[in-house]
Amino acid sequence: MKEKRQHKEQLYHLFARVASAMANPHRLELLDLLVQAPRTVEDLANVAQMSIANTSQHLQRLKQAHLVVGAREGLYIRYHLADPAIARLWLELRGVAERQLAEVERTLDAYRERRHEFEKVSADELRQRLSKNQVVLLDVRPEVEYQAGHLPGAISIPLDELERRLDELPKSKTIVAYCRGPYCVFADEAVGLLTANGRKAARLEEGVAEWQLAGRALEG
Repeated sequence: MKEKRQHKEQLYHLFARVASAMANPHRLELLDLLVQAPRTVEDLANVAQMSIANTSQHLQRLKQAHLVVGAREGLYIRYHLADPAIARLWLELRGVAERQLAEVERTLDAYRERRHEFEKVSADELRQRLSKNQVVLLDVRPEVEYQAGHLPGAISIPLDELERRLDELPKSKTIVAYCRGPYCVFADEAVGLLTANGRKAARLEEGVAEWQLAGRALEG
């Protein structure tokens, strides 16, 4: 009986190993970025605004828990999620925090301070309006993320290029912008820029992870 108890405790130690690897805000941000696209340490450090040394240490913790894997490409190692279930785990963790912690909504309001100003389009409504050729779907994430996977029919204009490429977008249709999901501000900034330039614009709250979790396919 004692031996069985030891084995049971060992199981919980293994579960805790995964939870411990995720129990850090920087590592959660790295996972969130890797949901969008595989990246090198240097890329992750740049986007997450961390030093390369710290980023590497956090990746090693995630790697030890088998949450991420690295593949060598010449001089660099490109990291990606070890399993699609890890993206689902991240979204479920986020969802629990949304439901149980009132601070999440308040903090999101402070981060995305204009999020209640814009029209929001649901995924189902988007599909209907795309099928009727009523809207243009705009992916404002970095090009590397678009190439890794994007919503069907989306065109890519990264946020930092949008202002100088406005003429590429039709003036007669509503532009629906999306980015990394509800905790990303890129689409808000894009919709703000579009409306300031006289365009009809709306935001899709979902990103590629939420789209896939609902059983929908990506392109790319």
